[in-house]
Amino acid sequence: MNILYDAALDGALPHNDKAEVLADLQAATPGLTLLHREEDLRPFECDGLSAYRVLPMLVALPETLDQVETLLKRCRALGVPVVTRGAGTGLSGGALPLEQGVLLVMSRFNRILDIDPDARTMRVQPGVRNLAISEAASPYGLYYAPDPSSQIACSIGGNVAENAGGVHCLKYGLTVHNVMKVEVITIEGERMTLGSEALDAPGFDLLALFTGSEGMLGVVTEITVKLLPKPETAKVLMASFDDVEKAGRAVGDIIAAGIIPGGLEMMDKLAIQAAEDFVKAGYPVEAEAILLCELDGVEADVDDDCATVRRVLEAAGATGIQQARDDAERAKFWAGRKNAFPAVGRMSPDYYCMDGTIPRRELPRVLKGIADFSEQYGLRVANVFHAGDGNMHPLILFDANQPGELEQAEELGGKILELCVEVGGSITGEHGVGREKINQMCAQFNPGELTIFHAVKAAFDPERLLNPGKNIPTLARCAEFGAMHVHNNQLPHPDLPRF
Repeated sequence: MNILYDAALDGALPHNDKAEVLADLQAATPGLTLLHREEDLRPFECDGLSAYRVLPMLVALPETLDQVETLLKRCRALGVPVVTRGAGTGLSGGALPLEQGVLLVMSRFNRILDIDPDARTMRVQPGVRNLAISEAASPYGLYYAPDPSSQIACSIGGNVAENAGGVHCLKYGLTVHNVMKVEVITIEGERMTLGSEALDAPGFDLLALFTGSEGMLGVVTEITVKLLPKPETAKVLMASFDDVEKAGRAVGDIIAAGIIPGGLEMMDKLAIQAAEDFVKAGYPVEAEAILLCELDGVEADVDDDCATVRRVLEAAGATGIQQARDDAERAKFWAGRKNAFPAVGRMSPDYYCMDGTIPRRELPRVLKGIADFSEQYGLRVANVFHAGDGNMHPLILFDANQPGELEQAEELGGKILELCVEVGGSITGEHGVGREKINQMCAQFNPGELTIFHAVKAAFDPERLLNPGKNIPTLARCAEFGAMHVHNNQLPHPDLPRF
């Protein structure tokens, strides 16, 4: 796995003197916590994708906006790259630090600033946990819809950086659909407000541009999120299938019947067995696949939708259909799904969590393709899907202690992502590109599109200091990867600064 900074990809990093940078930042930002000893830096060497590990030069833990602003200005003046980190739960190496860079950790910005139950909004700092937002809104009968499986730990700032999703995003949208306004600071130290608390904001939609930009355009310092009323009722149907492809087709059948579930999740046999052993959720371990379909809203409508979905599932070949008897059983059904990742972790020394998105109609074909790849590479794959919106999370099981298995898992993961692109999908749905999927970006986008991405980056960060080496590959790298042809070694617009 290429875990070191790739000079050919991004341009050589400046070799800053650590002592000089530390002294400069200490002088410029009195009171700022700066970690520099190896034992203090070690906990920050990776995010949730722990196969990527790099020890940062320095770690900064600011507590005020002035500290963030000054640090960014000084790093720009010194030519020191900056990588912003939230809770470190990301799964694509997006918060991987740089040996010659500063890791800017925003975890101390963890206050809820304001709740407006009438406007159904909340202003929070980026270090606030996703689940804490819903907990604070609960007394008002409100909640925050996007709910990634890591919501107990992940921060809202990281959710904005990756445009995080979750099991209920089919109906209620991703982070981008539930954030109204963000405050950011650019690498030049300029403070900007993007978006509005109104229904729309004038000018270009820079809020959408920043959401999912993976810390490459600026540092988010405050977020205004949209809150929703808790549904009057929510009911879950669990359907079991004796064939994975039947379950995949049933997903499209439900949507085609005019039903938009609050959540529509799929797990295959390996994931079912792992989750049941871990959580005791009441899953049918003999099934080849299960679908979890949650319907919410007014009780009469939910009852009608449950009846419709039951008919659809029966017609799709479900071997069993069970409706949660009460909220406790409903919570248990979801606990199995939300704990699928740690559950699978008990089955193998290591696993590699992928993240691709496909059209719903292609679920059967992609599931068959994953099974074929699994057999070809001799590695087991547990499949967990946000099936309703086609966001898939194949978990590739391997043992890093066995020579070559990590590389095999990486290669298998790349094949799965390229299959997603082949069927009209995307290499990521919510985990981001980071360092993990940068080669597959070459398969997803053509040279003209990548050139535009570089131009957007240059407009906000001309010195290429914010999270360099992530998300967008150079055209030369794509040519080396073999996914793009660069004629006579000439790139379009050679005068354009690239990173």
